Amino acid sequence: MESGGSDRRSVGRKGEELACRLLEERGHRILERNWRYGHLEIDIISMDPAGIHFVEVKTRCSNIQAPPQDNVDTAKQRRIAKAAQAYLRTSRGLPARNMECMFDVIAVTYGRDSVRTEYIEQAYIPVYI
Repeated sequence: MESGGSDRRSVGRKGEELACRLLEERGHRILERNWRYGHLEIDIISMDPAGIHFVEVKTRCSNIQAPPQDNVDTAKQRRIAKAAQAYLRTSRGLPARNMECMFDVIAVTYGRDSVRTEYIEQAYIPVYI
């Protein structure tokens, strides 16, 4: 696979598709995909009986350097939390405003002949600054 931008986007889209299927299999209802607020984005917003989930999907073609979820650093967590706050202020987010909010990560790693997905529920609790 080439390392060009369009190939990365294609791999990312495939990873998000897998992530949505995984969430639906676990009883989630997908509310939004690639929800944007200015320059901020949330990959997937879903809901299950436990609450609303703001999900970051990290997809890689190999696990050579570090697991994909390691790229969800504190700065990225703050951006997602800021976007989540904005979402909850919208009319679409209003019904979830009083629900438990969870920040999850789904790591998708494509190997030569396999795909590995790891769902990390409540991966972090954002620090609101």
